[in-house]
Amino acid sequence: MVKDIFKKSEEKMDKTILVLKSELASMKAGKANPAMLDRISVEYYGSKTPINQLANISAPEPRVLLIQPWDKNSLKDIERAILQSDLGLNPSNDGNVIRLIIPELTEETRKQIAKKVKKTGEDTKVAIRSIRRDSNDKIKNLKKENEITEDQAIDSEENIQKLTNDYIKKIDEIVKTKEEEIMSI
Repeated sequence: MVKDIFKKSEEKMDKTILVLKSELASMKAGKANPAMLDRISVEYYGSKTPINQLANISAPEPRVLLIQPWDKNSLKDIERAILQSDLGLNPSNDGNVIRLIIPELTEETRKQIAKKVKKTGEDTKVAIRSIRRDSNDKIKNLKKENEITEDQAIDSEENIQKLTNDYIKKIDEIVKTKEEEIMSI
């Protein structure tokens, strides 16, 4: 029973780390990365569709993203969605493909993005701690209902805390790596 709680906590924490990685991948860091467009949805035939389901996205050059839609009729819709997004990029549409030129980041922009990365990391830590709290509550309920002993409850809470500490360290490493990537010129 306690093992199930531990296993579920670990699974939830793994998913939380994956969400962090995908969020950080979508932040622009001065070089082209197709994941930057993952959060953008296009109004296509009356429904919101992720851009990567409408087109092939590639990075032929370090600072250029190339978007090749499978349906040429969706070019204008994709272009509009990019303009309305928070990326601040101007798409260049030649009738067949859309090119996005990623501008060099200024020092000020780098610092703003680094702050955003830190905040995202902190939000992820809060989510991890929330998972820990939920797990500890379940363990306390098991103890209260006399399904586990006092010692088992203490050991389980210590194990959950160790797991939490490990994931907090992972988050710090991921955030540090992303900040270094952003701050490097």
